[in-house]
Amino acid sequence: MGTSPCAGLRKGVVVNIEATLRSVVAAVEAAERMSGQNVQSCWTGIGGSHIDGLNSRGVVAVSGKNRETREISGDDVRRVLEAARAVVIPMDRQVLEVIPQSFIVDNQKGIRDPLDMIGVRLEAEVHIITCSVTSAGNLIKCVNRAGFRVNDLILQSLAAGRATLTEEEKELGVALIDLGGGTTEVMVYSQGTPYSTTTIAVGGVQVTSDISMVKNIAFGTSEDIKLRAGCCWESLLEDEDDDILAQGVGGRAIAIPRYQLLEIIRPRMEEIFCMVKERLDRLSLFRPLGGGIVLTGGGAQLLGAAELASAVFQLPVRIGVPFAMGGLVDEYRSPVYATAVGLILEGTGRDQPQVERPGIIEAPERNQTPFFKQIIAKVTDYWKKELF
Repeated sequence: MGTSPCAGLRKGVVVNIEATLRSVVAAVEAAERMSGQNVQSCWTGIGGSHIDGLNSRGVVAVSGKNRETREISGDDVRRVLEAARAVVIPMDRQVLEVIPQSFIVDNQKGIRDPLDMIGVRLEAEVHIITCSVTSAGNLIKCVNRAGFRVNDLILQSLAAGRATLTEEEKELGVALIDLGGGTTEVMVYSQGTPYSTTTIAVGGVQVTSDISMVKNIAFGTSEDIKLRAGCCWESLLEDEDDDILAQGVGGRAIAIPRYQLLEIIRPRMEEIFCMVKERLDRLSLFRPLGGGIVLTGGGAQLLGAAELASAVFQLPVRIGVPFAMGGLVDEYRSPVYATAVGLILEGTGRDQPQVERPGIIEAPERNQTPFFKQIIAKVTDYWKKELF
């Protein structure tokens, strides 16, 4: 494991390439030291308000080498998926994922794998996820300049679902809500496959900002208070009169009652869940979400998040943590690492080690010297030249 704070992202989009690549290097080097392995390439998660999803359908005639049997071959499946993905999208957007939902063979619906079936007409229903070309290119550039090759871009909410959702939940219908820092990403599964992808440009940063503005304390201090003592459900407060000590403006120590903290956090969290519920109510689902709601991401750590979400959605809610797969189980079984674990699972399950995608280039050989040592070395070289 390796983690590093990043100030180069805003609402899931790169706004400072240098700051982002420094965070990438620091995080990967920490993981390298712990594992004793040397990282050359990676699967990179992408998210943000620029992500969008739509459903499409494609139709082809079964080519069938044997005209008597008309068996559906792998080539027929590839052709129908290509036909389904042939949708008109703006020039500044690119297709990120094409996920098959189901196939239809001669009006027979609900087929998961049509290979070797007999038919004349083959249809495919797919879920297409698109992203901004610019945002994807900047993200790839950061990773490449950090010295790593990008195998492929994977949608973060898709990766989180791979690590936290069971097959039963996907089949019954479930909404995965990834509560990130700048955005809240929602992926709805129906009948075992993704049905809807949407992003709301509000996240945990807004909660921290509310605390900072109301109590006139620094943003970093507000984030620490939120993680340490934040709560958004009244009955979970052990002692309403309990005070949280924080450093105010000018270094003064101030005491914040926990119930006041709740009065700041709960309205914002409730607003986020209501915005998600509004998006879910617009969907034309085949049946209600029998699998309920699964919360993941850093915001899911907030005390009372599941209880508040259950009250808003009127559905069962649980916190999504990655499945145990050995190793440092206690360390990574947190909703914070759901996307990272999902990227590993999703990446190892893909056939091609590197997919041809515009913007993915071969990374330069990485200097293994830590970033700060590089800075010190440059300063030392400068003074040597000046003085000697």
